[in-house]
Amino acid sequence: MAWLTNLMTSSIGRKVTMSLTGLFFVLFLIVHLSGNFLLLAGDGGRAFNHYADFMAHNGLIQALAWIIKLLFAYHAVVGLLLWRQNRLAKGQRYAVRVTDNTGFAARNMIWWGILLGIFLVVHLQDFWFKMHYGPIGMKDGVKDLASVVYEEFSETGEVIFYVVCMLALGLHLWHGFDSAFQTLGARHRKYDKLVRVLGFIFSIGLMLGFASIPVIIYLTGH
Repeated sequence: MAWLTNLMTSSIGRKVTMSLTGLFFVLFLIVHLSGNFLLLAGDGGRAFNHYADFMAHNGLIQALAWIIKLLFAYHAVVGLLLWRQNRLAKGQRYAVRVTDNTGFAARNMIWWGILLGIFLVVHLQDFWFKMHYGPIGMKDGVKDLASVVYEEFSETGEVIFYVVCMLALGLHLWHGFDSAFQTLGARHRKYDKLVRVLGFIFSIGLMLGFASIPVIIYLTGH
């Protein structure tokens, strides 16, 4: 098990696990966004409520959800450790340096991550906690989580906060996607442009997808 200890404690090992967990989160976000789009189905939230009920009561999905939470905590802690290590060693902010990729998104990577951590806590409290433990009304035999979401996104401050955090998500993913391939040694000048284009598409697409939902709900009143 010495190799596992070295992987978790060495700088290179931490960057590799950061990259792997980051790419896993991209897949998770794609699935999560597809479910959230059910809020815009125009059926009063029925499809979303049944989706949320299934996600909340399926044993396999709940086990995976706790694994995701643990991986996120690991990703956040290791990110902070690498940032601190780089500051102590070089006097610079955390960023996995990549050629031509040291711009605004890369230089402020740690701050996007911190803002996303704050967002996650608020997000879980507003929706996940209420779904599992809060007093929510029923509709069609399941908890009416959609009404909670609609009410939340009827408030201007909540929508602005959500959109700003999704902007941070896009910037974090933009640099993180590129850095992950660099760290994993999966970059080649022949495919470098393709990797960057895919990273841009995923980061901007996810950012706009998540941000559009509260804006549409706010503007249309569901």
